[in-house]
Amino acid sequence: MSENYESAGVNISAGDEAVEKIKKLAGATFNKNVLSNIGHFGAFYELDTSKYKNPVLVSSVDGVGTKLKIAFGLNKHTTIGQDLVNHCVNDIAVCGAEPLYFLDYMSFGILDTNVSTAIVEGFAKACSENNCALIGGETAEMPGFYQTGEYDIAGTIVGVVEKNKIINGSRIEKGDVVIGFNSNGLHTNGYSLARKVLLDKFDLNSKIVSLNLPLGEELLKTHKSYLKLIRTLLESVDVKGFAHITGGGIEGNTNRIIPEGLKLKINWRSWEAPAIFKLIQETGNIDSAEMRKVFNLGIGLAAVITRDQEELALQLALELSEQPLIIGEIE
Repeated sequence: MSENYESAGVNISAGDEAVEKIKKLAGATFNKNVLSNIGHFGAFYELDTSKYKNPVLVSSVDGVGTKLKIAFGLNKHTTIGQDLVNHCVNDIAVCGAEPLYFLDYMSFGILDTNVSTAIVEGFAKACSENNCALIGGETAEMPGFYQTGEYDIAGTIVGVVEKNKIINGSRIEKGDVVIGFNSNGLHTNGYSLARKVLLDKFDLNSKIVSLNLPLGEELLKTHKSYLKLIRTLLESVDVKGFAHITGGGIEGNTNRIIPEGLKLKINWRSWEAPAIFKLIQETGNIDSAEMRKVFNLGIGLAAVITRDQEELALQLALELSEQPLIIGEIE
């Protein structure tokens, strides 16, 4: 019997079917700047430089980490793509950039076109919400590389910012205040510790008194996009720095934009961490210092501004149904 690619575990026809489904979903996110359809060797995007004097491209690449294990356990794959796009959008938005386009990578042991389509539905939904094009990607089938029913995803975002409008924290001074904006749970960080602690005691369908949702649904809450909030603040407030709170926690990420010679002081008593973080800490007997290093603790974005613009920033955020609060200052 002769061998072929399918006998080795790679189903080319399934791959072709996945591409056709992806084309329709991605195509819905295209705009006049996208010059090619899915299927070329490269994706083409025409940048309208007339809008800028000195345009600077800003890019970021990331994955979702072990939050994928929650999606596998619940067999729910429609939100994971949103997590990835929103995470990447936030990473460039805090620099002052507007997202232009997003590219994805999906890799399966055995390609399930229903699962891949669900993931791409999430990519397309978040791209549409963030006004960027899902311009291209790669879907790989790698037999024997992943456990049955598992996969990995990664994504790259490209955006643009006027050079003199780059937000990098260089103007931050002593006396500036730090405003925190609420997260939607763990977002996409800390899942290795959360899973180790919680899933030793509970299963994903457990209904825990302190949580409004079953545990798995709470852990699968979509990573929030802060693009609209960031845009609104930049229009009216002199924001000196933004920090997207991901792995490393509030201090670890905000310190990345604090100039040398200054110190970030967080008032940890100025807000109450959401129930999911309390559950993780109590179940795992984790000390507060470790919690602060690993998790966002309910704050997904931080902004550093002058004290005289504090009330304006808070009001603008409230009008967008955000939950802003002063969480610290610069010393």
